[in-house]
Amino acid sequence: MPDPIGPASSEGPPGRPQRAPGTLRIGSIAGIDVLVTSSWFIVALLISLTFAPRIEDAEPGLGFWKYVAGFVFAVVLYLSVLLHEASHAVVAQRLGYGVNSITLHFLGGMTEIDGQSRRPRHEFWIAVVGPLTSIAVGAGAAALWFVVPDGLVRLALQGLAGANLIIGVLNLVPGLPLDGGRVLKAAVWGASGNQHRGSIVAGWGGRITALALLAWPLVMEPLTGQQPTVLDLVLVFILGLFLWTGATAAMAHARIRQRLPALVARPLARRTLTVPEDLPLAEAVRRAQEAQAGSIVTVAADGSPAGIVSEAAVTAMPAERRPWVAVSAVARRLEQGLTLPATVAGEDLILAISRRPAEEYLLVEADGTIYGVLSTADVDRAFRDNARR
Repeated sequence: MPDPIGPASSEGPPGRPQRAPGTLRIGSIAGIDVLVTSSWFIVALLISLTFAPRIEDAEPGLGFWKYVAGFVFAVVLYLSVLLHEASHAVVAQRLGYGVNSITLHFLGGMTEIDGQSRRPRHEFWIAVVGPLTSIAVGAGAAALWFVVPDGLVRLALQGLAGANLIIGVLNLVPGLPLDGGRVLKAAVWGASGNQHRGSIVAGWGGRITALALLAWPLVMEPLTGQQPTVLDLVLVFILGLFLWTGATAAMAHARIRQRLPALVARPLARRTLTVPEDLPLAEAVRRAQEAQAGSIVTVAADGSPAGIVSEAAVTAMPAERRPWVAVSAVARRLEQGLTLPATVAGEDLILAISRRPAEEYLLVEADGTIYGVLSTADVDRAFRDNARR
């Protein structure tokens, strides 16, 4: 669940995923792809235009170069955002999680971590390290500001210090999808033993934060003596909407995950008949019907599983052709990810299916013997039935 600057969990395929449309790879950190979205160039331009008058005051006569200096400041600012995200990624890797990518975007950054946290303390450390990194960068820039003479460098340090201190403090606000929301989630999870309760509590924290942010323009003038500008209103609306939708999505995902433990692969498996790869399809279907088997698995000459016969392919094959077609012609080869342990259940089952989408999966016991075939349609049906209860 992404936040303006913070980690996000992922249920995508393992290894190096395909880049999302509109992203550009600019390098890697610890083997993790660093991506930039097209929206980053828009915000970099806005920062350049906004910062240009202050640059002109600090260094008069720069002309067009003041905008170049503003763009350089935007790059430096987002390098500090990259440090924030890299800290999430490195800690996640140290704790044994895969990290797919780091993406810099309009609202900051996102670290895509493979899977959900397994323990409350993992959730805590992965989340809290980002804001602490930003605060450390901000404090370091502020310290240098006192020893650097007047000029562009001092101005950049001032902006870098202010931005990072604000980013660090705001990200500690206890509401999802902010880092502070994940810290709150870890605290509630650790105290109650229920991860999903932690997500729901932190989601409500995010909703309250969104409402408080949307109300800020109403109290800005009485508290600060300044009227909100159009830019203030736009930014408040964008950030408030982002927080509300992110918190709501996190709560919805938590409620879904509460139902996942009821999903167990073993009782959903179809009884399976094993046949040689070169057996005629008509004979394989006859044997399956005789054995009242709901699936057919082909085996190689050495007896090892080779493929799962596709029910859709069998149905599409005309009956008059089945005696002349080998059963292997309508079987999907057992590639990596299509063989699952018979004990797989809950979120592990959903993760396995989402990583390697297919219509059927072979379930095997710990000793490698075939237990049965799991159909995705049966899993979907069981999930819907659990949702109605």
